[in-house]
Amino acid sequence: MNIGEVAKRAGLPAKTIRYYEEIGLIRPLRDANGYRAFRDSDLHRLAFLARARALGFSIEDCRTLMALYADPSRASADVKRVAQEHLTQIDDKIAQLQGMRDTLGELVQSCAGDNRPDCPILADLAEGSDT
Repeated sequence: MNIGEVAKRAGLPAKTIRYYEEIGLIRPLRDANGYRAFRDSDLHRLAFLARARALGFSIEDCRTLMALYADPSRASADVKRVAQEHLTQIDDKIAQLQGMRDTLGELVQSCAGDNRPDCPILADLAEGSDT
């Protein structure tokens, strides 16, 4: 398969596939003319990467997960550890976003939204900019 076909089948932009090759996540064969020649195994790896990235795993986590996937003697505990660490990061981010939402919701509620110049939203933002 050429890069256009594998990109379509994997649901990834060709630019992303070239980047994954550049950083060593995939290693397609090269034809005599220098063009990439993707195998079914490359497509499988790209689909694996696409799914992992869609779940928010970092490139380094993807590298680790792919190495674990390729290792038939792996312990599932090792895979679970990577996923659990990522889940903890997601939970932390959700908590941060919820806090941001709560604060902004309170500010929006406290703003009259009329023609007067006083605005608690701007006052709060200005309060934090003095540091």
